[in-house]
Amino acid sequence: MAYVRDRNPNEPEFLQAVEEVAESILPFLADHPQYADARILERLVEPDRAVQFRVTWEDDAGEVQVNRGYRVQFNNAIGPYKGGLRFHPTVNLGVLKFLGFEQIFKNSLTGLPMGGGKGGSDFDPKGKSDREVMRFCQSFMNELFRHVGTYTDVPAGDIGVGAREIGYLFGQHKRLTNTYTGVMTGKGLFYGGSLGRTEATGHGAVYFAKEMMALRGEGLADKRCLVSGSGNVAIYGAQKLLEEGAKVLTLSDSGGFVHIADGLTHEMWEFVRELKEERRGRISEMAERFEGVTYHDGDTPWGVEADCAFPCATQNEISGKDAKTLLKNGITVVSEGANMPTSIEGVHAFIEAGIMYAPGKAANAGGVAVSGLEQSQNALRLSWSREEVDERLRAIMADIHKKCVEHGAAGDGTVDYVKGSNIAGFVKVANALTAFGLV
Repeated sequence: MAYVRDRNPNEPEFLQAVEEVAESILPFLADHPQYADARILERLVEPDRAVQFRVTWEDDAGEVQVNRGYRVQFNNAIGPYKGGLRFHPTVNLGVLKFLGFEQIFKNSLTGLPMGGGKGGSDFDPKGKSDREVMRFCQSFMNELFRHVGTYTDVPAGDIGVGAREIGYLFGQHKRLTNTYTGVMTGKGLFYGGSLGRTEATGHGAVYFAKEMMALRGEGLADKRCLVSGSGNVAIYGAQKLLEEGAKVLTLSDSGGFVHIADGLTHEMWEFVRELKEERRGRISEMAERFEGVTYHDGDTPWGVEADCAFPCATQNEISGKDAKTLLKNGITVVSEGANMPTSIEGVHAFIEAGIMYAPGKAANAGGVAVSGLEQSQNALRLSWSREEVDERLRAIMADIHKKCVEHGAAGDGTVDYVKGSNIAGFVKVANALTAFGLV
C-alpha cells in the first residue's frame, strides 16, 4: 500500500479500493508465488491508459460551458474494456480509477469476456434541459469516439447517465463513425437494447442475497429490508424485494430518506418509479403523498431496525459507525447494489460479525452481466425475451456466489464473500496476464 500511495496521492477512493483487494490477495499470493513473481498485483493497479479531455458546450442562455471528460481503460486481459460513464460534480480521475479497478474483478466474476474500465465527467445533468444535455453529450462523444468501439471499449450508463444520455451519446457515435454497432450498452429497446437491462443491477443484488441466505437455510419472505437510494438500482432492487415477499422500509436520495412504517406497497413503488424516472423529483414527495411515510431530512436509513440492508446509492455511504449501528439493530444480510458503499472500517465490522455480507463487485455484477448479454444479442443480430435474459442473469449470479464460496468459505460454516470475490476475480485475470507475457 505504501507503493500504491506514493504513486497515487490524493486519490482516497482508489486507494481504498486497492487496499480492500490487497487484504485478500496478498495472503493468496504467498501460496501462489507465480503471480507474485510476475508482479501481477503491481500491474493490475496501473491502468492501461487514462484519457482526460475538455468538453465545451453551449447552454440555453448562449453561455459557453467547459467540463472535464475522462475514460480510464484499466485492464483488457479477458475482453474489451467495459464499464459505465458517470456524470456527476464529484467525478474526478481518482473516483474513476476506483470504479475502473473494481470493474476488473466484477467483470471477471461474471464469466463473460469483459475487461474493466470507467469514464465520465464532472457535468451535472440535474437541472439541465434536454437540449443542454444533448449538446453536452454530443460534445463529450466528439472526443470519446476515438477511444471506444465494439472490440475495444464498450461504455454503459452509471450515475447521471440514463436512457436519455445513452441515446444522445449513441446517436452522436453513429453520426461520427457512420457505423451501427454495439458500442454502448443500456440502449433503448428500439435501437439494440436488451430487455431486463434496466432492472438488472437491482434484481441481481437481490438474487445474490437469496443465494447467501439459501446457503444458511433462510429466505427473504417477511424480512425487513433497508434500501438506500432511489435511482435505477434502488428502484428495481425494491421491486424484486416486493416480489420475494420482503418488507421494504426505506428509500433515500441526496436530501434524506423516507421511512415506510408498514412497508412499501406496489402503488408506492410505481409512484417512486414515475417520480424518479420521469419527473426527476425528490423522495420527500413520497411522504407528502402517502400516510405512514415519514421523511427524515439530511439523514440516512441505517438507524432503522431491520434484517437486511441493500445500500444502492453511492460509495462510502455506510461508515464504520453506521455498520456497527446496523449490526446492533439486527442486520444479518448486507448486499451491496452500489459500488463500494461501505467504508473499510464498515467492511471489517461486517466480516468480524460473521454476517452475510456481499461486496458490490459480487452483488451488483448483475448490471454489467446483462450489459454483456446485450453485447451478445447485438453481435448475433437478435433479441432474447425478458424471461430468457432473467434466467441467464439468475444463473450468472448463482455462479458468482458459487465462486465466492469456493474461495471464501471458512471452517466455521461462514463465508468471507470479500475474500472469495477478490480471489475468484483475480485468478482469471492473473492467468490471462501471465499467458500474454509482459504486455
